[in-house]
Amino acid sequence: MKQDFRRSMGWLHTWAGVVLGSILFAIFWMGTLSVFDSEIDLWMKPATRLPPATSILPLESFRPSLNKAISAKAAFWNVTLPNDRDAVIHTHYGTRQKTISADIDPVTGHELPDAGTLGATEFIFPFHYTLNLGLMNVGEWLVGVATMAMLALCVTGVIIHRKIFVDFFTFRPRAKPRRMLLDLHNVTGVLGLPFHIILAFSGLVILGGTYFSTAVNAVYPNARAYFFDSNGLSFLSVKHGKPGAPVASLDEAAKHARALWGGEQPHLVLVTNPGMTTSRIAFFRGNENQVVIDRDVIAFEGSTGKFLSRSPRLNPVMRVQRFLSGVHLIEFHHWVLRWIYFLLGLGSCVLIGTGFLFWLEARRKRQGEQVGFRLVEGIAAGSITGIILATLAFFVANRLLPLGTHVFGLERASLEVCVFYSVWLGACIHGLVWPQRVWIIQCAAIGFLALSAAVLNWITTGDHLLRTLSHSYLWPVGGMDAVLLAGATLALLMVVILSRRSRKKALLTRTPLVETM
Repeated sequence: MKQDFRRSMGWLHTWAGVVLGSILFAIFWMGTLSVFDSEIDLWMKPATRLPPATSILPLESFRPSLNKAISAKAAFWNVTLPNDRDAVIHTHYGTRQKTISADIDPVTGHELPDAGTLGATEFIFPFHYTLNLGLMNVGEWLVGVATMAMLALCVTGVIIHRKIFVDFFTFRPRAKPRRMLLDLHNVTGVLGLPFHIILAFSGLVILGGTYFSTAVNAVYPNARAYFFDSNGLSFLSVKHGKPGAPVASLDEAAKHARALWGGEQPHLVLVTNPGMTTSRIAFFRGNENQVVIDRDVIAFEGSTGKFLSRSPRLNPVMRVQRFLSGVHLIEFHHWVLRWIYFLLGLGSCVLIGTGFLFWLEARRKRQGEQVGFRLVEGIAAGSITGIILATLAFFVANRLLPLGTHVFGLERASLEVCVFYSVWLGACIHGLVWPQRVWIIQCAAIGFLALSAAVLNWITTGDHLLRTLSHSYLWPVGGMDAVLLAGATLALLMVVILSRRSRKKALLTRTPLVETM
């Protein structure tokens, strides 16, 4: 009975991983990169590589940008202030057609050149939880299904491994490929087990409003009211108002907000319905020094600057939800923990990748020529090395495309995204059409693109590794280059190992058997 139960759990573990492993790898890969999204943005936007400002410009310095938003009849205008991960000031305002963004030098107040890229915060991070499939929230639902599968994989993995603690200390790199892959799969699974469970569960909690919309509708009249209440934005539930009203002094309102926060600076300043009689000025406190994302928001009437409201204290249930959100989103600034998240995220990618490869190695002799096996191998190549190749191509395109590039009506940012998807699709097709040497070729391509990205950063910006490491404010750029070079080295090392195994296998196959009398 116990044996049958373990066998059924093994079946569930195997097929949940094979069917949803591709989505899981994409989620964990993009989530791992999102740990350093601001740092990747700094690498992709050379104009923002500025030393930290010793003092912050008065908020009224951004009045011209606010006036542009009023003239454009924007629904909102906001300014994001610098922190220790991002030294640049960002302004945004949105009209019915589009959102206009600008990067501001915090010392001079001058607008920096348009970077012409979505970067990590606008492409990689949203991809992590939506797969960039926005129609009817299809991407979020696929992520939810894959995340539930991840939880099932964690539970079934513990059940089917009788000696789970022994597996943690067992790794035989010189063993046969199948045994070595299983050892690596076990080690990364046991080492990251708490990380996998916590991150998967907290991800489901964050997107609970999408998955349990019936519960939301039972409490709130509409999704808009739920969004306002859960994010401390209830003061926004006002009518559009009449035009022609001025916007009160932002600095005076900020002074009042800082007093309520005990001297802490706001992270974000938001003006809704600017220029209208119902406009509001809101100040959001940052979460750099705490895990809980408490959304502490202080609001004022836009036209008069009169204090309006402050977000209420979180109830126990909501505080748990915000704590889980903070654990997942890691908005708090702690460099050691951030690197631990990054390494554990890479471990999760290794876990999923080795699971795919073990499945293939276990069936290669018996099913190597079958259509189903070839299909899984092609999908695995596109899912593992393919998305890594696409990401590196995204970085290389960022360094090669000149600012202001337009091709076939596509702007530079759209062209970078097109390069990403084109390379990803090409890697999948390569895995399906030519599976014999797909891993060797794609690992070699990964090494070449990773090295090219680091070299191109040096050529196009002059920020080589020695320079970036000698200036503390450029350490994120140096870290990006160092990770690229380490990845290139590892990929080329894998090419050597796989090539040796391939030659050895071919030699054994060609050697004639000696008949004994």
